[in-house]
Amino acid sequence: MSPENQKEKLKRHFAKRVTTQARIVLDTWQRLEEHGWLNTEWILELQGAVQKLHKLAERFEQKNYIATSKAIHTALCNAKFKNGQMRPKDKALVDEATELLRRIVQRKSDTNDRTDSRVYIRTPIYFASNDTKAAERIINQMEFFGFRAEFYGNAEELIHASKLCKPEAIVMDVHFGGQTLSGIKAAQDVQALHDTPIPIIYLSEDGDIATRLAAVRSGGEEFFHQTVDPGQLIEKIEQYTTASPQEPYRVLVLDDSKAQSKFIENALVRSGMITHVINDPMEILIALDDFLPEIIILDMYMPGCTGMELAKVIRQQDRLHSVPIIYLSAEDDVNKQLHAMSLGGDDFLTKPIDPKHLSATIHNRGRRARSLLALMIRDSLTGLYNHTHSLYLLETEISKAKQKQTSLCFVMLDIDYFKRINDTYGHPIGDRVLKSLAMFLKQRLRKTDHIGRYGGEEFAIVLPSTQGEDARNLLNEIRDHFSNLKQPAGDIEFQVTFSCGIAIYSGESAQELSEKADKALYNSKHSGRNQVTIYRQS
Repeated sequence: MSPENQKEKLKRHFAKRVTTQARIVLDTWQRLEEHGWLNTEWILELQGAVQKLHKLAERFEQKNYIATSKAIHTALCNAKFKNGQMRPKDKALVDEATELLRRIVQRKSDTNDRTDSRVYIRTPIYFASNDTKAAERIINQMEFFGFRAEFYGNAEELIHASKLCKPEAIVMDVHFGGQTLSGIKAAQDVQALHDTPIPIIYLSEDGDIATRLAAVRSGGEEFFHQTVDPGQLIEKIEQYTTASPQEPYRVLVLDDSKAQSKFIENALVRSGMITHVINDPMEILIALDDFLPEIIILDMYMPGCTGMELAKVIRQQDRLHSVPIIYLSAEDDVNKQLHAMSLGGDDFLTKPIDPKHLSATIHNRGRRARSLLALMIRDSLTGLYNHTHSLYLLETEISKAKQKQTSLCFVMLDIDYFKRINDTYGHPIGDRVLKSLAMFLKQRLRKTDHIGRYGGEEFAIVLPSTQGEDARNLLNEIRDHFSNLKQPAGDIEFQVTFSCGIAIYSGESAQELSEKADKALYNSKHSGRNQVTIYRQS
């Protein structure tokens, strides 16, 4: 190879860093989009990521990226904020430039086309294996679920790739490279390149205690037999990747002191939380309905009423029974603190408040509250919303669609011949198929969509701001991709299809919309299954 060709090859190789940085920009932008541009630190993080992209693009002569990063940087610098919101005209410029960047990344991406553009901004999962054929089979399955996976056959390539781009997770043979525990040594070398640990999922033929301890010490989160079921492995990969970052806690702050409430708000926003502050206790009911908090912070003593009295009012509403209430007060009498908590409170913070203590308390209470809520509203097998909560979310979105005059679709889908799957392969395989479809839907749909297990093999999806034809195209694409997915059952594989019915909201109740979707689903089943039908008035 001539020196010119070597130089060009090297240039192309390192230019991948530009695309990786572009994905980081898009990922940060998407985080802000989903949470309303309320986090100042995230905005600064976006500006820094854009500046880094511009420098890399200039260094490796990537003209498209140079122009686009400059456009985003200019739009962000010129943007003005009012009441915590970016002006619409400034927001439009940022969105336009970011959409152009997304298209460039999409063109350069070597992954397959996907229903949801978010897959293009995901950092990869590295697969380090001695068995190329088995690895490729699992990687193909992973790509069906929207993961971007890259295979490496030796430690040198893996470490070099990890220097260029930190992976979301690594699936690693314990004896990667052929030597005893050489995979664990490679994992340690990769971990040494980064400040924060990378989740490692190990595969091994053996699993004695010494091997498992070594795996844990190198960042091993899971340990599977070499012949692990791909679906089970992909479920674990989903748990350890950052594709679905934790939603920030929504905290309602009520304190009659504007200075104190501002101090609390700033501390919580710096910790990545979404806050809503009120200073008048008489506004509490309106704030509860409008903001829908996950955690409530109440001042103990205010003009007109006490925090304890308000806590009793809040607890009178069933939907707020499990929302943590944290009191704030200069009160240091332990007996009075315990009495306050007996009247509906969950914790007590004494003024002056240490911001770190406040943040830790909110995180601990929020984590527990979400866990308890998940037990109440989610299906235990698939992790999707249960039947009751799916209908509640449909009613909520109908209310929003009425208020904002936006479109809405309700979807019901049913796995074809599911009883035959259970009878032929057994109920554990049937459960695996249900979890597979649940994960497939979560990966392919937007964060603003709501997915539920309606019952048995039936699923429900609420699609806000979606036209009927768009919903049909989306579900047809998902149906087609899912039907090509290989479902393992021991030494054999089989494929599964589903039928789907779509109802377009036109002013009816949640119950009526659900019945229309059910009729459309019946028509899909009656017409031969494995198809999508929109409800039409006969």
